[in-house]
Amino acid sequence: MVDQHSILVKNALIFQREKLVLTNVNLKIEKGEFVYLVGKVGSGKSSLIKTLNAELPLIQGSAVVSGYALEKIKTKEIPLLRRKLGVVFQDFKLLSDRSVFNNLLFVLKATGWLDKKVIETRINEILSEVGMLDTLHKMPHQLSGGEQQRIVIARALLNNPEIILADEPTGNLDSETSFEIIELFNKIHAEGKTILMATHDKLVVDKYPHRLLICKDEKLVDNTVLNFRDLI
Repeated sequence: MVDQHSILVKNALIFQREKLVLTNVNLKIEKGEFVYLVGKVGSGKSSLIKTLNAELPLIQGSAVVSGYALEKIKTKEIPLLRRKLGVVFQDFKLLSDRSVFNNLLFVLKATGWLDKKVIETRINEILSEVGMLDTLHKMPHQLSGGEQQRIVIARALLNNPEIILADEPTGNLDSETSFEIIELFNKIHAEGKTILMATHDKLVVDKYPHRLLICKDEKLVDNTVLNFRDLI
């Protein structure tokens, strides 16, 4: 384990299965930054996020995420890395056979929480933070898409991660709900979290501008242009 920036990538190749999708990736994200990762479908956004999460191996180059060197990370270290990361998915990935409370309980138990009262307090705290305390005993199918995404964000925040990796978090939502979700991310960012968000939602990026990283033609380009319609 080494201590570096929140995310630091040097001369990396990013693959989607056997297909090379990004070459010579160099990236530095400081602690507390909010960065959008934009690009067409298949341009490498999701593969980059999965690599940073150690879901995909880093085959060539180097990367440090929250202090862990991905090119030499050991299998037993991956759960420790992931406790420092909160991951938000487009398709929610909530467990459909259990309540909101039990979805969050599952995560806390899986990451070593034992005290029942401490667990209940943490779940109540985090649901309150995302405005979903009244859904505690509801099942996922009883919630709207926007409500489910708020639960997913709550799940990502349970272990107070240093970094949030969000992969198209508004991809299945209407514009109004998307704006509400991004406002929630901005609130989380204001509390000091580092956020890297993959998105193709031009309306969101235009309305809530942050630093842009663009995946295009197998390259990752750092660009400060806020309107990226001609860039992807």
